[in-house]
Amino acid sequence: MPKKEQLYELIRSNPFISQQDLAGHLGLSRSAVANYIAALVRERRILGRAYVLPDHRPVLCIGAANLDRKLRTTARLALGTSNPARQTESFGGVARNIAENLARLGVPTALVTAVGGDSSGRALLSYADETGIDTRGALRVDGAASGTYTAVLDEDGDMRVALADMEINESLTPEFFATREQQRAGAALIIADLNLPREAVAALLEGSRRDGVPMVIVAVSEPKIDRLPRDLTGLRLLILNVGELAARVGRPLETDADIAAACAELRRAGVQDVIVTRGALGVMFTTATGIGLLEGQAADVVDVTGAGDAFAAAVCWTLYSGQPEPDLELACRRGQMLAAMTIACTQTVCPQLVPGLFDAPVQDIVTD
Repeated sequence: MPKKEQLYELIRSNPFISQQDLAGHLGLSRSAVANYIAALVRERRILGRAYVLPDHRPVLCIGAANLDRKLRTTARLALGTSNPARQTESFGGVARNIAENLARLGVPTALVTAVGGDSSGRALLSYADETGIDTRGALRVDGAASGTYTAVLDEDGDMRVALADMEINESLTPEFFATREQQRAGAALIIADLNLPREAVAALLEGSRRDGVPMVIVAVSEPKIDRLPRDLTGLRLLILNVGELAARVGRPLETDADIAAACAELRRAGVQDVIVTRGALGVMFTTATGIGLLEGQAADVVDVTGAGDAFAAAVCWTLYSGQPEPDLELACRRGQMLAAMTIACTQTVCPQLVPGLFDAPVQDIVTD
């Protein structure tokens, strides 16, 4: 087989392989490898410096992956005393949850996160690999504990308090992301959560503008909304709830008009579109002429954990689906449907998700 074809097959098996490794495998000089790569780029068999095959550009999810612990009381929750409860453990983290939703829907998906050198970290990556998520870009931090999220749910399945140890995500610095530049440049879409350090979020947004890769930011909590850059120029979409939006603009948002005005403020800061989730009250989203509104959908509540991440995944699936100007109303309807499916099951990511789920109209999809 000619050297160029051997090189192409090596790239197919490992899109992140370095030119030095290619040279070592093939017994070539670095300059010869560079010439072969340039030829493959001209032939459109790979896409630029990321070595990405044209039909395999993934959605790249960046942010938290952690072990979720859920404690649900068996009777009415009483503060200041011991409550009988049942505990379950699963894998979580906003970016990881979104990645699993997308992978189950058939989207080529990669995850860049940080895990410790502990058993939890190994289990997190192993499960992601089994689900079909590419974790080769993940950062492994020896001597550090992997992230944990502990939620206390009342007897109705509603979250009453949650505790998160996400210190390991501080390792995801701009310097680290510089080592993943090829992977970021080759993505079809980047989704980042705000568990990342503020400087890292800004660096990712700057890179997405430079590389022409659309980027979505998903907020995770009101305390972490200050990690959102002030300048949002080039950001394709921001997904957040009313409390997080109020924290960003620094004022209460008591009416639909207040929320619409806050979304307009974010647009002036540079973001193209904004989606604001409001729980049972529904969803508001920006349109070409202002703001759109979807009423809340009834759902059988078993466990609300992961519902917001499922919503974000469905919206991002619509962005990824190839429409030049995706319909945000349709995206939000799909998001509501996936959120309802997630709320109605005990798992953080609904196991009923399959490729082709959105081929039928939303109202025709059976979820029981």
